[in-house]
Amino acid sequence: MKKTETNIKICTRCILPETFPNITFDSDGICNHCRKEEPVLARAPARKADYRQKLDDLVASTRGKAPSYDAIMAYSGGKDSSYTLKLLRERYDLRILALTFNNHFVSPTAFENIRAVTDALQVDHISFKPPWPLMKSLFGLTAQEDIFSAATLLRASSICTACITFVKSLTLKLAIEMSIPLSAFGWSPGQAPIQSAIMKTNGPLIRQNQKTLSASLPPELRSQVASYLLPPAYYDLYKDRFPTNIHPLAFFDYDEEKIKGELESIGWEAPTNTDTNSTNCLLNAFANQVHLERLKFHPYVWEIANMVRQGVVPREEGIEKIYTPQNSEIVEYGRKKLGLK
Repeated sequence: MKKTETNIKICTRCILPETFPNITFDSDGICNHCRKEEPVLARAPARKADYRQKLDDLVASTRGKAPSYDAIMAYSGGKDSSYTLKLLRERYDLRILALTFNNHFVSPTAFENIRAVTDALQVDHISFKPPWPLMKSLFGLTAQEDIFSAATLLRASSICTACITFVKSLTLKLAIEMSIPLSAFGWSPGQAPIQSAIMKTNGPLIRQNQKTLSASLPPELRSQVASYLLPPAYYDLYKDRFPTNIHPLAFFDYDEEKIKGELESIGWEAPTNTDTNSTNCLLNAFANQVHLERLKFHPYVWEIANMVRQGVVPREEGIEKIYTPQNSEIVEYGRKKLGLK
C-alpha cells in the first residue's frame, strides 16, 4: 500500500485510505471496495450505452410537452454542472430553467461563469438566496456536529450535505409547481452510481429524509428550515407531478481537461480561490478540513476513488485532489465568516 505525505496508507489501485470506515486490504494492497467493483466496471461500457439510449427515449417522450420548461437544472456554476447544462442544451435542445442556490459562499468567478454560460446557451436562470442568519446558523451547527447518518458522511461533509438538501428540495418544489418533467443535476461520475442516473423521484424516501433532517435540528432552526422543504400536502396532491431525476455525467464520456476546454469556449473560467475539489464554493475548503479533523478521511475521497477506478481521473491526480493540504487562507475565510473559533 502506498503512503501519502501524511503517512496514511492508501489502496494501491484507487485512493481510499486506511482511515476509511470498514476498509480492508488484500495482500496486493488493493481495497475491498475495488475488488467489489471489478464486475461492475467490466459491465460499465454496455450499461452506459443503455443509459444514453434511455435518456434519448425519455427526452423524446417529454420534450415540448410541459407548459413551460422541459427540465430544471440545479446549477452551481461549477465545472460539472456547467458541462451538464451544455450537454442537455446542445445534444437535446431542451428548454431549461437553471436554478442557482446562493449559499452566501459562491465564488464571484462562479457568478460570472453562471452569467456567461446561461447567456451563451440561451438558458433562463434564477438565483435563490436565503437570509444569511439562517445559513450561518445551519452551517455553524453542521461545522460543529455531525447531524447526518454515518453512511451519508462517507460521501460528503455535514456542511455540504446541509447545503445540497436545500438545493434538492428547492429544485423539486419548483419542478412540481411548474410541472417540469425533468430535474437535472451535475453529479460527477464518482458521486452517484449509474443505476440512479435516471430515476423517478421517490416521494416516500424524500419525505423520510426530510423528517430525519428536521428531527436532527434544534427547534428554532427546525422551524426556519421547514419552509424550504417540500410541504407535506405535496406528496399526495401533486405526486403525479414528481419529476424524473437525471445526472447524465454518470454515462457520458468524462474527461476533465476536455470539459474545461469546451466550457472555456463559451466563456467559463476556472476560479483561482477555491479548493482542489470545487469550482464554485468558498466554504468547501473549510467543510473539508472539518470533516478531515473529525472523521479522519476526506469527504471527497469516495467520489474521487470511484473516478480513479473508472479511469476518468488518473490515480496521481486523484491523490493530489485528496491528499494536498487544504489552503489555509480559504479555510480561515470560511471559519471567520461563520464566526467560529
